[in-house]
Amino acid sequence: MDYTEIARSAADKLLSYREDQAGWKQCKKSGEVAVYWRPSSEFTGNLYKGEGIVAGNPEDVWHCLKPEPGGLRVKWDSNVDDFQLLETITEDMSVCRTVTPSAALGIIAPRDFVDVVLIKRYEDGSIASNATNVEHESCPPQRHFVRGFNHSCGCFCVPVPGEPEKTQVLSFFQTDLSGYLPKSVVESFFPYSMTQFYSNLRKAVKALHV
Repeated sequence: MDYTEIARSAADKLLSYREDQAGWKQCKKSGEVAVYWRPSSEFTGNLYKGEGIVAGNPEDVWHCLKPEPGGLRVKWDSNVDDFQLLETITEDMSVCRTVTPSAALGIIAPRDFVDVVLIKRYEDGSIASNATNVEHESCPPQRHFVRGFNHSCGCFCVPVPGEPEKTQVLSFFQTDLSGYLPKSVVESFFPYSMTQFYSNLRKAVKALHV
């Protein structure tokens, strides 16, 4: 499996999602956070986009978001129970397993996801995590977890011009949760969990300076 090619393709798709403003429909707004959706071009579900401003410079926000074992993400993100490194490909590319807890009052059972993750920095100062599902010989499907599949997903930490202590965070999720879940449950879960994601991220960034 060519992890490099798969990861770069995912990064290209994420960048196109960031730049393409067509077809998005708002499905939830909470304070300064807005969540949009449109049909995914990668699987039969939806692609979700979150937009929000976080009080903190891009490096601090990225420090909280960075997908790494033992990092801050597991501590503040209620949708992440564990994050495991399966293989390092390059300094900025790795294969990882993410474990998520049960959700929606137990209707959604614990899941795990195996992804190749690529970290990229752009000329405008943005920092991005880009991920998509892969297979890895060290991590076949496991008992007690439903194996889910992330399609091209990730987050951008974007500098706000003239506001060095503010960061625009763009998040993209298009996840096949697998299992036998009612469509209504899936479509209500993602917008809710994404607004919670921003709320928890803001608290985590604030805590860095307390």
